[in-house]
Amino acid sequence: MEVTVTAWAVTIGLIVGLLAVDLACGMLRPHTVGFREATAWSVFYITVAVAFGLILAWIAGWEFGMQYFAGYLVEKSLSVDNLFVFVIIMTTFAVPERYQQKALTFGIMMALIMRVILIAAGAALLELFSFMFLVFGLLLIWTAIQLYRHRDEDPDVDDNPLVRATRRVLPTTTDYDEGRLVTRVDGRRVVTPLFVVLIAIGSTDLLFALDSIPAVFGVTSEPYLVFAANAFALLGLRALYFLVQGLLDRLVYLSAGLAVVLAFIGVKLTLHWGHTLSDVVPEIPTLLSLGGIGVILAITTVASLVKVWRDPVARAHAGSVRAHGRRPDSQPARRLHNRRQRRPVAAPPRS
Repeated sequence: MEVTVTAWAVTIGLIVGLLAVDLACGMLRPHTVGFREATAWSVFYITVAVAFGLILAWIAGWEFGMQYFAGYLVEKSLSVDNLFVFVIIMTTFAVPERYQQKALTFGIMMALIMRVILIAAGAALLELFSFMFLVFGLLLIWTAIQLYRHRDEDPDVDDNPLVRATRRVLPTTTDYDEGRLVTRVDGRRVVTPLFVVLIAIGSTDLLFALDSIPAVFGVTSEPYLVFAANAFALLGLRALYFLVQGLLDRLVYLSAGLAVVLAFIGVKLTLHWGHTLSDVVPEIPTLLSLGGIGVILAITTVASLVKVWRDPVARAHAGSVRAHGRRPDSQPARRLHNRRQRRPVAAPPRS
């Protein structure tokens, strides 16, 4: 795919412009986002992403258009699981609702920067070493297996090494102090909990990027399409967070569905590597990938809604690739469930 400097400039300019709008909404006017506002922004970002794909398909051809839409669908589905972890982080640190936009916007910016770096590195590796398709494929298959094994767990924010290091090295206050990252207490400069929240979100974004970049390279090897799919999927996260945070509990099979998607893409990458060695090894075409991913996500959503309808107490979990995830019956998990249900949480008894 030949992408001119002008096309890159226009695409990056569009994304930076949308990011600036997101930043202005999240930081210059901190407020609690209502359902109507979240819905309007979510529809806007999805419309922009779809319009970009249609224009791309008209200019470059439907083969590249389908690759973009497949990549966007993969990244959007993975971003929903990312939102799940954002809810856990916001709940763990008891972030006031009026400051959540600021935290989310910074998180999206950090995620986009990290993905640009990883996309460039991944594209270079795939260009130089064809066996990296096998490495990426096996990584996704391993991740899928781990995610499915621990699908009923939630990641433990307190177990994040960067969060622990930040709390150990930097003096931290418990006051959010009007959304500042750094403040003064008794003349001493300290970081606020919002600073620690950004560390938690940024490190979580990095872990998600390590999975999502190989996943999107599984449906397209074009760096331009990989970047565009990632960028447009991330830009709508702030609005989507406020739209679906009350609905995430219903997606009880989300982790299992994403595990199947990652395994499917991992197999596709592995077959692609085998095809570079011998034409006998089949490849999975882009149209089949797009349809397969769409069917898996549709089945996951419908099955989740049916499960919740039959068992109203069933609750979803973000899933974890490690065995140290938060237990469903733990105190943090109960606090998370109570907040989702909009019930007040009783203070823990003093020892």
